[in-house]
Parts: sequence; C-alpha cells; structure tokens
Amino acid sequence: MGNTCRGSFGGKDVKSFNQPEKRSSIKKDPSSNKVKNSNPQHFIAQGPLKNVNPGLKSLVVPEQDEAMNRHGSNQAFYVIGHKTANIRDHYTLGQKLGQGQFGTTYLCTENSTGIDFACKSISKRKLISKEDVEDVRREIQIMHHLAGHSNIVTIKGAYEDPLYVHIVMELCNGGELFDRIIQKGNYSERKAAELIKIIVGVVQACHSLGVMHRDLKPENFLLVNKDDDFSLKAIDFGLSIFFKPGQIFSDVVGSPYYVAPEVLLKHYGPEADVWTAGVILYILLSGVPPFWAETQQGIFDAVLKGNIDFESDPWPLISDSAKDLIQKMLTSRPSDRLTAHKVLCHPWICENGVAPDNALDPAVLSRLKQFSVMNKLKKMALRVIAESLSEEEIAGLKEMFKAMDTDNSGATTFDELKAGLRKFGSTLKDTEIRDLMDAADVDNSGTIDYGEFVAATIHLNKLDREEHLVAAFQYFDKDGSGYITVDELQQACADHHMTDFLVEDIIKEVDQDNDGRIDYGEFVAMMTKGNAGVGRRTMRNSVNISMRDSPRARDSPRAL
Repeated sequence: MGNTCRGSFGGKDVKSFNQPEKRSSIKKDPSSNKVKNSNPQHFIAQGPLKNVNPGLKSLVVPEQDEAMNRHGSNQAFYVIGHKTANIRDHYTLGQKLGQGQFGTTYLCTENSTGIDFACKSISKRKLISKEDVEDVRREIQIMHHLAGHSNIVTIKGAYEDPLYVHIVMELCNGGELFDRIIQKGNYSERKAAELIKIIVGVVQACHSLGVMHRDLKPENFLLVNKDDDFSLKAIDFGLSIFFKPGQIFSDVVGSPYYVAPEVLLKHYGPEADVWTAGVILYILLSGVPPFWAETQQGIFDAVLKGNIDFESDPWPLISDSAKDLIQKMLTSRPSDRLTAHKVLCHPWICENGVAPDNALDPAVLSRLKQFSVMNKLKKMALRVIAESLSEEEIAGLKEMFKAMDTDNSGATTFDELKAGLRKFGSTLKDTEIRDLMDAADVDNSGTIDYGEFVAATIHLNKLDREEHLVAAFQYFDKDGSGYITVDELQQACADHHMTDFLVEDIIKEVDQDNDGRIDYGEFVAMMTKGNAGVGRRTMRNSVNISMRDSPRARDSPRAL
C-alpha cells in the first residue's frame, strides 16, 4: 500500500505486484487538463484525451506493410537501441483498449501462458524529434528501474519493429481511481488518507531510486482489480526522468492544474511531485482543484499566487489535520515543503492516524463525478461539430489536403503538413503544428488522412462559431423542441458508446435554471467554458510564462 515512515523502498527485487488478470484494462498516455469555470462548486473538467471505449470492435495493430513505412530509414533505426524479438512471436495482439497522444493500447495475450497483458504500441513516425525518441527510451528504462513496487505497473518487456515500439505491461482492468470512489458511494477522510498514502508511497519509491515522475494525476492511477482498492497502480512514466540530488530542471512539463509553481518558474527538482500529490489530495477531499481559473494563464497565475481555499464547503467539516497536511504539501517554497517521506509520517496519513472515518459530504462525490465525466460529453460535442461541416466548407479543406499530400498517398506526414500550412500562409509554430497533428492522428499512424485532416483543421477556426454550436445542439435535440432532455442525451451517449455514467448528473451540472433540461444558452455556456487539453509537447515547448504579468514573478526567488 505504499511506504510508511518506518522505512523506505529498498530495492528492485521486491515482487509484490498482483498477477495480471485475463480481462481488459484502460491505459492512457499523458495529456494535460485544461479547465475553465468561474465557479469551483460547478467545476467542469477537461481531462486528457482518452478514446477508451468498451463498445469498440476488436482491432489489431497493423501488419508490417512496407507500403505503410514511408520513412524507410526507420528500418535501420532502433528507438530502444538494439534489435528485439518480434512481438508476434510471443504475444497475440487483440482488442484496442485505449488511445492517447503517442500510442495506442491493445489487449495482448502471451502465447505460452494465455495470460493477458496490456500493450502500448507507439508509432515511430510520431517520434519527430530526438527528444521524442529519448522520452520513449527513458520511459522503458524507468519502468524497468522501478519494477517490483506493489503500486507501480509492472513492465513485461519491450519490442520494436520497423513501424512501432511495443511496451508490454501488467493489465489494469479495475478502472480509474475516481470512478472507483464514485462507484462505492461511501467515502471518508480515512479512505482518502489510505489512497493518498499509496500515491505518496509511489512518489517516495521513485525519489529513493532517483526518479522524478513529473506527471502525477488521478488519471495515471488505475486499479488492477475493481474489487481491491489496494491494487492501485501508477501507470504512466512518459514524462518521468532520472535525477541526481541537487540537480535542477527547467523544462516545463506536466498538466496545468497539477503543475508546481517552481516548474512554471523553470527551476525545480523532485519536490514538484509532492506539490502535485497535494493537489490530488485537495481534489480527493473536495472534488475540485485548489487552483483554477477561466484560462490556462489564469490557472498558472493562481498556482504562482498559491492561495488555498479552506473556507468554502466542504472544508469547514474537514479535519484540521487534513488541512495541515495539504498546507505543508502545497507550500510554494520547495525547501519548506514536506518530503514524500515526511508526508507518510504525518499524523493524518500514517498507520492508526487521526483521519476521521466519518462520511464526507455527498457533494464531494458529485463533484468528483463531474471531474471524471464532463470531459467525455465535451469531446462528444466537439466531434459532432467536426462532422457538421457543410460540403462547401469541406470542399476548401479537400483542396488544401490535396495540395499538401504531395505524393498522393492519401495521407500527410508532419513535414507535408508543415510545408502545406506555410504555403497557405499559416503562422502556426512548429510546436503548434505538432499538436495539431497529434490531435488529428486518431489512429496513431504517424500520418493524417483526409477525414482526420478535416476534423483537425476546424481547430484553426473558432470552434464556438455560432453555426457550429447550433449544429451540435441540434444533433442532441432530436425532436427539435429547443431543449436537450435526459432521454436525448442518453441516446447520444449510447450512439457514441459513452454509457459509463448517469446523464442526469450532466444535466444537473449544465442546467442553470434547474428545469431538468438543457436549453441552447446553457449548452453554449458549457461549450465556451472549456478548451481542448494542452498537449504534452505544448506544455514542454509552448507554455511561456510571462514573468512581467505573472503574480509573484518579481518577488519569487529563482533559486527555490
């Protein structure tokens, strides 16, 4: 269940992880949360891109067709650094489980044992820069380095072929942490203490082995077994990095709501992971993040200010010990922040600690549910907008696509997309074009086809254009009554295989006049209060904090 103050994670030879089960799981790639809402009581989350869909038909990773490999040099280049065995000699790849920014995850079965695992297949064509290649190589190294901890997903092996890097790992089919909390219904400070003890235990294990995680968030913790809360596993180390004591890092990575102030100031170390764990604890106890704003820059400003709200509900009913721990984890100056080891020794969290077992306000569960599901509804609405473009609008994009597809293959590479956008007068930066490509390439092939191109290029215009919003609203409003009802939303969710939550809760969240349905104005308010998530590359390469405009910028010590 993580480490306590009586000892630290001692080595890699500990083999206490759970046996993988022969079922399906969800594995996600890192992306970031960007949320906008002026009322923390009605927090609307836009979590990481996740195309996890139980209703999807089985899908197998494409065979190694030479025609697909338009970058022939990949055949002589090894991301892992050496030649590996053919994954298909050892595993049978099956159903698609999830899809993220860099890779697609499949169910895979070990041929010799019949045991199911998860396989993340990363398209080598999406590894555009040397930095991308190093990230994947380091992720594999770190997973091997951390192997043996009971709350870190176990890597089974890594394989490489001309098109993909395949990472085979333990299967986590118990669902997300927040979904489990919501499902159980009863929730207390003591339960939150048990969960954060596991999470901080992972942080301590990483730090004791010289690894900084850098992207802790609830979505990166899954359950191996849905009936065992202690089977919680950290699943994603794509942004993790090795560090030495005293080493300072400056690249901005992570997810906006969880990022530490010193990361924004580009001068940080492993203490940033403890800050992020403190943010998760705040959310576990209240259902909303401690630092929020209408814009991404506003979020960063709030993080830099560091003002924590302990006055609003449910905080008056939360124990002083819990608030004391959060305050010490969210101290702006890293040198004053608790270490992971000291967090585990805090009275609220340690064994036989003082965390009350009284049930928390039901509103906390409700907010956690919105945190988990609102992103799904928003993504569905954006897909509807993309599909609602008229033939006239699409005709221009079709010609644009043809001009970019210089070899008439029916798909454009990053270089073709960049050259084509420049030709058409685009002023997008390379990093923005990469994010556009990442958003468009839904099948993670490393190229985008015509359909993907259309869906992506509408992002060059305002997605909140009136006609687009009208079309999306009309899609949900099946009977043309001017309102989206529970039944209509239920049908739309079923059509998009989004059946893992109650639409009544979404109606309540969006329905401002409490008439039990969503009118057009309420729909527009929902759509315009959130933006697409900030991609992994964007956080690293494009987020430039203006030191003149950011609070605390002048008076915050650089050598934190």
